[in-house]
Order: sequence, then structure tokens, then C-alpha cells
Amino acid sequence: METIKGRGAVSGAASARFNLPAREADGDWLDDAETVDGPGRHAQTTVTEEHPRSILSFNTSPDIGFDRSVNAYRGCEHGCIYCFARPIHAYHDLSPGLDFETKLFAKPAAAKLLRETLAKPSYKPAPIAMGTNTDPYQPIETRYRITRDVLELCLEVGHPVTITTKSDRVLRDLDLLEQLAARNLVHVGISVTSLDPVLSQKLEPRAASPAKRMAALGRLAQAGVPAHVSVAPVIPAITDHFLEAVLEEAAALGVFSATWIIVRLPHEVAPLFREWLDAHFPDRAGKVMATIRSMRGGRDNDPEFFTRMRPQGVWADLFRRRFRVAATRLGMTGPRIELDCAQFRRPSLDGQLSLL
Repeated sequence: METIKGRGAVSGAASARFNLPAREADGDWLDDAETVDGPGRHAQTTVTEEHPRSILSFNTSPDIGFDRSVNAYRGCEHGCIYCFARPIHAYHDLSPGLDFETKLFAKPAAAKLLRETLAKPSYKPAPIAMGTNTDPYQPIETRYRITRDVLELCLEVGHPVTITTKSDRVLRDLDLLEQLAARNLVHVGISVTSLDPVLSQKLEPRAASPAKRMAALGRLAQAGVPAHVSVAPVIPAITDHFLEAVLEEAAALGVFSATWIIVRLPHEVAPLFREWLDAHFPDRAGKVMATIRSMRGGRDNDPEFFTRMRPQGVWADLFRRRFRVAATRLGMTGPRIELDCAQFRRPSLDGQLSLL
């Protein structure tokens, strides 16, 4: 199967959900790809500015460790083939495949909208999660600096925030992160899937290399910013053999907080992932999917609360045991970091803080 240089998805088939029709050539941009990008199979990245009425999203999921989040972008240029956020693009009549990583949306007024929410008398502070849907430090953050705007607001009003990313661009905001960390207002997690740059280029074609992510973890830890390594996702027979090595390298850099997550394949992600396996690992595609299904009750994905985040079966038990043994040996079993909500001071809409 032919792949597309610099992209994770092999195709851009439209979603069958929401009664959306299948589209030829994945939309107008691909029809004109050779005119825009030159000969060969390429995919141009476009960014549309979005102006929502609010920016803070709340959830009541019983198996997620946060209840609110800010997503500065929709779609993600990193192109991680396993990304569970891909199906959201289908809701907007865009492909969860190539469109997800090429047709991006930015929300430049995010900090202004967040200020309006935080200023409401009814607002009660709790850590705001960034990077829970798409990466807050994907390449277009360099131009838009939306994540930085949100961090500046959190520092101003004393609001706790957590960050999850696959990019060493997080270090561009190290000045803010150090100040937030000094006040126990921030926690940064970087996910590392493998230590092999060739494999990473296939899995996450436009994300930072594993070496850069590890170096970023070390810089954060050295600067006193609470840093966390997430071995995520663990993909059986593709990345699982890096589990212990990632923990060992992170621990050597002074990172002593770690988790792991098995790959999840909701909705359109499963067929996209199977296409990717056939293109890059045809010799083991069947084994990979059989192992995943054995952990998900015989399905490609388990959407149920609680069990969706806790795979079952002998393979899941093996990965869980391997992680626990390595984390214990390396001293990476510290208590969960609790950020401080007591410093929050409600802002006024003119940019001044309330005295009460």
C-alpha cells in the first residue's frame, strides 16, 4: 500500500457516521495537490481560524483524571496514526484521516474567552488540562502562541494547569513554566512511544523525535518543573518492547513520575490504523490486531467507561506487570501531584485582578 510522505494516515476516506457521503480524493485540496505542492503525493497543511463562544470544556467522565480542558486547536499536524481525537473531524464533514492532520483549526481568542469564564462569580477553580484532545505544542503553536497566552493568564490569576504534549516546543515556554512550578500550579507530561526515530517517523511523522522529547523531559526536571513521562500508547508487537527502556532513560534524566496507556482505536481510528499496519508492518498486522482485540473483549475498541482505560486479559496483565516492576525498580512510583487551587484570584474583564 502506498504511503504519503510526512503524513501518518494512508488515506482520507470520509466517515460513514453522521450520514456523511464518501468523497473522492479526500476533498478539493487533494484534487489540486500536484499544482500546489509539485509532483508526487504530498498534502498541504491549511489553518482556519475559529471563533467559538467559549473555550473551557467540561466533562463528567468517571475514568478521566480531570473535569475541564482547553483545546487551542482542532486537528493535529503531528499526524499520529493512533490518535483517538481523529474521529472529531468526521463530525465536521472532514476526513479523520488526512484532513485531520492537514486541515487544522486554531482558536486565537482562547485566552480572552478563558478570562471571561474565570471572571464569572460562579466559577470554581480546578486544574485545566491542555493537550487532552490535540497537541497544544503542534507546529502551528510557533505562529499562534495560543498555549502561551493561556499559560500567561493562568500565571496571572494563579490557576493550576496541566499539559500533555509530544513536542519539545514546550521548552519555549520554560520561563512561564518555571514560575508556575514555583507556585505549584503546573504539571507537564510528555508522551514517548518508542526510542526508535525511524519507527517514530512512521507512527508520529511530524512529532518531535524521541531523543528531543527525552531531552525536553530532562530540561523540565532540571528546571524544577514537575515532569511526567507517559509511555503512550503501548502498541503490542510494535512499541511494547520499549516500555522498560523509556522508563529507564526518563529516570536517568531525573523524571520520577510515569504512566502507560494501551492503544485505543475508537470509531474511524481502527480502519485507519489497520491501513497503516498493512502499509508499514504487513508481516505482523494480524498479530497486532489479534492482541489488541484480546484486551478489548474481542473488539477493536472498548468504549465503555472504566474498562476503556483498563484493558483486560493476559496481555494487559503482562504489560501492567512489566510497567509496575520497572517503575518500582526505578523509583517512579511517587504520589500523584496535587496542584494548588487556593491561589486563584478571579480576574476582571479589563485585565485587573479582583481584590476578593
